[in-house]
Amino acid sequence: MTDSPAAARTGVVIVGSVTADVTTFSQRLPARGETILGDQFTLFLGGKGANQAVAAGRAGARTSFVGCVGDDLFHDLIVNGLTEAGVDIAHLRTVPGPTGIAHIRVDASAQNDIVMVPLANAHLNTEQIDAALAELAPTTSVLLTQLETPSALTAHITARGREHGMTVILDPAPAAPLPAQVWQTIDIVTPNETEASVLSGITVTDAASAEQAGRWFLEQGVTAAVITLAEQGSCVVTAEGTEIILPLRVEAVDTTAAGDAYAGYLGSALANGASLGDAVRLATAAGALTVTKQGASPSLPLRADVDAFRASRAAV
Repeated sequence: MTDSPAAARTGVVIVGSVTADVTTFSQRLPARGETILGDQFTLFLGGKGANQAVAAGRAGARTSFVGCVGDDLFHDLIVNGLTEAGVDIAHLRTVPGPTGIAHIRVDASAQNDIVMVPLANAHLNTEQIDAALAELAPTTSVLLTQLETPSALTAHITARGREHGMTVILDPAPAAPLPAQVWQTIDIVTPNETEASVLSGITVTDAASAEQAGRWFLEQGVTAAVITLAEQGSCVVTAEGTEIILPLRVEAVDTTAAGDAYAGYLGSALANGASLGDAVRLATAAGALTVTKQGASPSLPLRADVDAFRASRAAV
């Protein structure tokens, strides 16, 4: 414990989902009713929550994860994957039954589709969340959550984070309507263009429409909207104005965990005192580097690799 309470609050807590990721790779995705032969198969730790925790841990932040895992054959895969990334799993609860599963298909162009079955994730509850956040609050400044856990809990998670004085970040994926009051408990929302379109009702295709959608989020009570636009970069909208953070050019292999790398690095940077613009630049590099490797958690980069990558690449 440091002498300064402010200095002590440099941790990140992720409340969210964890899955065993079953991924197949093929030249193309099958048409409806079609069977095709694939090229490769992998089984790794996954889930948006767990991936973001791994990313934050590899970014160098003191990271804690709050979620649920089953007592099945995938239990050790989850526990070992989080622990090896330096993530505190004191608030990862083991529940009877199967661990959440994500079935991911990736084609030769690195595009993917995903079916996520929550299973153990459905057991996350308010008591577990309250106990975890109360214990972590003295050393944690950023809370990061997503929408793969029961939607009824989102309002509870963000409200508790706000009560504990944390910077609350919502990665609204998969996109789903939220009660209006939830937005007032969120500091930063980080949708991609599809999610921003679904939530705001504004079709997002470029920087101009992203700014429009960003303004919508601010009108709902969010402090800042960071809308990711793939090869067009990120549109950061605050009350002070709009900034476009340019992307970094890479050859994509698998885009599965790019958004999770982005979110984890964003949270880590903010917890360590970075400005929002600088945090987004770091997150952009982490997301870009992630797509150059296969798999979800295995592709999430170490901070040293991200720093080296940023030094070697120029923004497009």
